[in-house]
Amino acid sequence: MKRIIKRVAVLGSGVMGSRIACHFAGTGIPVLLLDIAAEGADKNKIVKDALAAAVKSSPSPVYTKDAVKKIATGNFDEDLEKIAGCDWVIEVVVERLDIKQQLFEKVEQYRRPGTLITSNTSGIPIHLMTAGRSADFKKHFCGTHFFNPPRYLRLLEIIPTPDTDPEVTDFLMEFGDRILGKTTVLCKDTPAFIANRVGVFSIMAVFSLMDQLGLGIDEIEALTGPVIGRPKSATFRTADVVGIDTLVKVANGVFENCPGDEAKQLFVIPAWLEQMVTNKWLGDKTGQGFFKKIKNDKGASEILTLDLKTFEYGPRVKPKFASLEAAKLIESLPAKLKMLLGGQDKAGEFYRQFHYRLFAYVSHRIPEISDELYRIDDAMKAGFGWEIGPFESWDAVGVAKTAAAMKAAGFPVAAWVEEMLAAGHQTFYTIENGKRKAYDPATQTYKLLPGSEAFIILSNYSDQLVWKNNSCRLYDIGDAVLALQWNTKMGTIGGDVLSGIQTSIEKAEKNFKGLVIANEGANFSAGANVGMIFMLAIEQEYDELDMAVRLFQNTTMRARYASVPVVVAPHGLALGGGCELSLHADKVCAAAETYTGLVELGVGLIPGGGGTKEFALRAADEVQHGEPDNIPLQNRFLTIATAKVSTSAAEAFELGIYRHGTDVVVPNQDRRIAEAKRSVTELYDSGYVAPVPRTDIRVLGRSALGALLAGINGMQKGNYATDHDALVAKKLAYVMCGGDLSEPTLVSEQYLLDLERQNFLSLCGERKTLERLQSVIKTGKPVRN
Repeated sequence: MKRIIKRVAVLGSGVMGSRIACHFAGTGIPVLLLDIAAEGADKNKIVKDALAAAVKSSPSPVYTKDAVKKIATGNFDEDLEKIAGCDWVIEVVVERLDIKQQLFEKVEQYRRPGTLITSNTSGIPIHLMTAGRSADFKKHFCGTHFFNPPRYLRLLEIIPTPDTDPEVTDFLMEFGDRILGKTTVLCKDTPAFIANRVGVFSIMAVFSLMDQLGLGIDEIEALTGPVIGRPKSATFRTADVVGIDTLVKVANGVFENCPGDEAKQLFVIPAWLEQMVTNKWLGDKTGQGFFKKIKNDKGASEILTLDLKTFEYGPRVKPKFASLEAAKLIESLPAKLKMLLGGQDKAGEFYRQFHYRLFAYVSHRIPEISDELYRIDDAMKAGFGWEIGPFESWDAVGVAKTAAAMKAAGFPVAAWVEEMLAAGHQTFYTIENGKRKAYDPATQTYKLLPGSEAFIILSNYSDQLVWKNNSCRLYDIGDAVLALQWNTKMGTIGGDVLSGIQTSIEKAEKNFKGLVIANEGANFSAGANVGMIFMLAIEQEYDELDMAVRLFQNTTMRARYASVPVVVAPHGLALGGGCELSLHADKVCAAAETYTGLVELGVGLIPGGGGTKEFALRAADEVQHGEPDNIPLQNRFLTIATAKVSTSAAEAFELGIYRHGTDVVVPNQDRRIAEAKRSVTELYDSGYVAPVPRTDIRVLGRSALGALLAGINGMQKGNYATDHDALVAKKLAYVMCGGDLSEPTLVSEQYLLDLERQNFLSLCGERKTLERLQSVIKTGKPVRN
C-alpha cells in the first residue's frame, strides 16, 4: 500500500509544535494544530496566540505568508475527534511521560487504524510512551525528533521502537527527505539520541577545556566558530539560543541514564553553570546568559560578555592566536583543521585536546547510538550546523596518526577503529566512481551510502574531471551530462567563472546532452566580483570595465541560447549575477532555502548581466489584454529598485524571478543537482530546440518613463530615497522603458542589453557608487549615501 499524507495533526502549539505545523503547511500539507482549551469564551486562544507568535517570529517559519492559511486551529476538548481525518498525528506536548501517555490514550479513541502517530520528544525513551496502547497503535508509532527551528535546521531523527513496522520507519525516512527537505537520520532509542548526545558532549568538553586551559568565553567563541567549520554562534552563543536550562537538562539526562558512558563525568554540570541556572540567566529566553545586549551611553546596542569568575558582564574582547591568524590564509577546511591541530600555541593545544576527546567519544558510541558512523556525521551537520562531521574531521587530520597521538595522550579509541587500521583501512570514507562509501565496523568493509543515486556531490567526481581553471571545475556526472561548479569566496562571479561557464557550454554542445550549473558549500553565488568592478572603476579603466560587462552579458545570453539545455541548481544566496544566471537558464532546480534577487541598486548600480533586460522582457510578456501596459513594468521595476530578495525559493516565484510551470523547488537541497541532471536529460530527450533571440520586446518609452520618474521623485521628496538612490533608480527606469522613445516600440534583446551596459558603466563613474562599493568590500554592507 502506498501511503499518502493528505493532512497532518500537530498536538501541542508551543515553540516547537507551532513551528512544525508551519513547516508542514509550507510544504503544502494542510495541518490541524491543537492545544489545551483556554478559559473564557475563546477556547482556542492558547493555540491562536502561539501560532500568531510563530508566524511573527524571525526568521519566518514558512516559505510564503499564504502557507499559514493551510493551518486550522482547535483544542483538545472540542476538536480531538478531528484527528480521524488526518494521516499523521504528531505529539509535541510538554516533556512529561505521564502527560504524553494520557494524551495518547485519548488519541487512540479517534485515530483511524493505520494512521501514523509520532512523538517529537527529545529526551523521553520512545518505547515507554506506548504502554497500554493497541497493537495497531504500537505498529504505527515512532519518534520523529525535529530540531528548532524546523524550517531551517535540517535534521530529523527517526527513532523506531521494537514494535514499529519497518514500513513505517522506511516511509518516514523517505518522506522526511523528499517532502520535508530533511536529512533523516535513523537513531536508536538511546538517551538524547544521536545529535544531542554528541553535540552536548562537545559543548561540555569545551567547558571543561576552558577551565583547564584558562580560556575566556570570547576566546572559546573565536576558536569554535567558522574557523573549524562550525556556525557563527560557536559554543556559548549556541547555548544562549538553545537555552542554558535545556543544555543542563540534556547533560543531566545523559549523566543519569548512561551508566556505561566512559566520559560520564564530563556531563557533570560545572558550579558556574549551576549558578547561571539559579540566577535564571538562561540565555535569549531570559534576556541574558553568557551574553547580554544593552544600550550604551551613545544609545547604540552593545553585546557584553559574562566573566565566569566575577559573574559580571563586560565589553567583548577580540582574542589573538597565532594559529587562527595563519588559518585565515587557508581556504580548505580539512587543510585548515590539520594546521590548527599542529599549532604550537594555546589554540593548538585546545584543538588537540578537544578533537582527541571528540574522536574518542564518537568511536565508543558505535554501536551504542548507531551502527553506522556516517549517521553520526549526518546528525551533527544537519542538527548542529557543522560543516563536516567528527569522522570526516578525523579523516581530514589523518586517522592512524591521530589515533596514535590520542592513545599517547590518554584518549584510547574504540577497538573497531584499531581493527580497521590493522586491516589496512586508513580512512572512514572512500570514493569510488563518484559514489561515496563509509566504513562499516560490523562487516569491516566499505558500504555505499544510502541515497547515493539521488544525492550528487560534485567534489566526489574528481576522477571524472573534464576541464578546470583557477576557479572552476567541470565534471562528467554520467548519462552524457556535464556539471560545473566554482570555488570562489561566497561563489562570486569574476572572469574565471564567466570563462568557465562559456567553456562548459561549448564542451556540452559538442559531446553531451547538456549542462548543470551548481555549487557546493554555503551559497550558490553572492553575485559579481565587486572588488574587480571597484578596482576598474576607481582606476577609470572604462574600456576594460566595458569588456567585463559585455563578457557577463554574453555569458548569460550564451546560457540562454545554447544548443543544449542549461539547468541551474542554486541554494543559499543566489544574488545579483547569480540571480541573472538563473534568469537565463532553461530551467532552475532551486533548493527550498534559496534567497535570490537583483540587489545591485544597493551598491549604486543596476543589474548589468542581463537582469534589467530580462525583467523588461518579462514585463512586456506579462501584459494581459485589457490591463494597463505599465502595471507589470511597475511591479518589475519596484522589485529591482527596492533590491528585493526572496526569503525562500517559493517566494522567488512571487517576485517573478522563477517561472511557474518551468522552474521547480527541491525541498532537500542535497537532491537539487540530481534533479537538475534529470531535467537536462528530460529536456534533451524530448527533442530540445534552442530558443531564438527575441526581437519583439514591446517597450513603452516616455509614456511609462514619466510615471516611473514621478514615483521616484515622490520617494526622494518624502526622504524614502537618497539623492543617489533616485539617480540610480532613474537610470533603471530609463533602461526598462527602452529609453526616451516617443511611443511604444518593438526592440531586440541586444538593444536592451546595450542600454543596460551603458547605464551600468555611467554609474561606475559616480563617486557615491564608488563609496558604496568600497563599503561593501570593507564591511560587507553598502553605506547609505
